[in-house]
Parts: sequence; C-alpha cells; structure tokens
Amino acid sequence: MTAGLVRLECEGAIAFVTLCHPGRLNAMSRAMWRQLRAAVETGIASDPALRCVLVRGEGGQFCAGGDISEYPGFRFDEASLREFHENEVWAALAALRHCELPLVAQIEGACMGAGLEIASCCDIRLAGEGARFGAPIARLGFPMAPREAALVRGAVGDVLARDMLLAAGVHGARRLYDAGFLLQVLPDAELAAKALAHAQRIAALAPEAARANKRILAAASVETLLASAYDYADSPEHREGIAAFLAKRPPVF
Repeated sequence: MTAGLVRLECEGAIAFVTLCHPGRLNAMSRAMWRQLRAAVETGIASDPALRCVLVRGEGGQFCAGGDISEYPGFRFDEASLREFHENEVWAALAALRHCELPLVAQIEGACMGAGLEIASCCDIRLAGEGARFGAPIARLGFPMAPREAALVRGAVGDVLARDMLLAAGVHGARRLYDAGFLLQVLPDAELAAKALAHAQRIAALAPEAARANKRILAAASVETLLASAYDYADSPEHREGIAAFLAKRPPVF
C-alpha cells in the first residue's frame, strides 16, 4: 500500500506542489508531511527563479485529512503523538507559512482536516463549486492540536471553526467564500486553468515586492519592520516599475 507522496515540479517561475495519495483522497501520511516540509524548505527555497507556488491535490481532490490507517501506530502514546503534531505536522505547516513566495491553493473535492490546515497556510485560495470543507475529527474522538486549531480559526473565522470542531460541520465552497476564506468559487471544470492563470499573474509581478508584502502581512507588529521598510528605494524593480508606468509600457521584472 502506497504511503502517498508530495510531488514538486517547477515550470518557469511557478512551483507546483501536488498532494498525491491514490485511493485515499490525498490524505496526508506521516511521510507526506515530511516531504511537504522538504519541498518548501529545500526544493522551493533553493530555486531563485521561482516567484509563485501553486498547491493542489491529484485526481480532483485536494486533501481529505490525515491517513487514519496510520493512527493506531502512534496516536495512543503521548510522546509519539506530540512528536507527530509538533515536529511533523506543524513543521510542514510552518514551512508553508514562512515561505517567501506567494502561495495559491487550488481546492477541489475534499478539503478536510489536514487539507484545511494546508489551505489555511496559503495566501490566496480558489475553489471549485464542488469543494467541501471541514475538520470532523470529533467523530474520531480527539481534538485538533492547539497550533493547528489556532491556524484554522484564524483563516476560516471563529463561527465556522467552532462548528467544524464541535459539531463536525462540513460546509460547501460558497459558505467558505462568504466567510472570507476563499477568493473565488469557480465551476469545477474551470478551476485548474483559473488557478494557474492567477499564479502566472502573480509571477509576472515584482518578486521582491511580493516578498516584502508577505513580511508586512505576517508581522506581529508594524514597528518591527520600520527599520528596513524603505530599503527598496534604489532597487532595480522599484525603478523599473515607475519607469515602465511613466513610459506607458509593461514592466519587466
């Protein structure tokens, strides 16, 4: 039985991170969490040509959660359970959260539990009309880990987070759009093309400005950024952006 994999492919300025677990709706195995972290921290971080990351699932599904078939092997021991959540799951999610490149999530089908957590780390989320969202782990008899619960709550909002965790609520894409979690809800057949177009649009813009904007949006306090906030003044892309606008031509970043 395959343990699944996280596939990293780079085409031009875009990195494609694909969750693959055939027969399991791309449920995350422990190996996949480690692979996801490595894909971001090693594969993506080492390629200076990249400007955007598109996160997606294989076969019309995003991610149905964790691979429950593995759970009896480690979840009933406190130390191994802590190791899993803090040093495997959270390490991968933290890698996504700290990625300097814009992250676009292409969400179709199941986006549950682990999938919802991964999507919550992305900067921009687009979903197909048939996508379903939730974290029904109350049916499995355990809570969401503290860091993961805070992440999801911050992304989907308090009302939905409480329903997902306390009542095992599962919601459609329109509900998540109304909550501000999704940028767009698209016909399922159009999602892949529109998500790619969005990533290409980001990749064509100023890359250092994108990195700076991510730091600004992630900062706990604006005060921590002020010392270096304007050090881009003489940068080539700053000069190019202004010059292109004044010359009425597209900028070349």
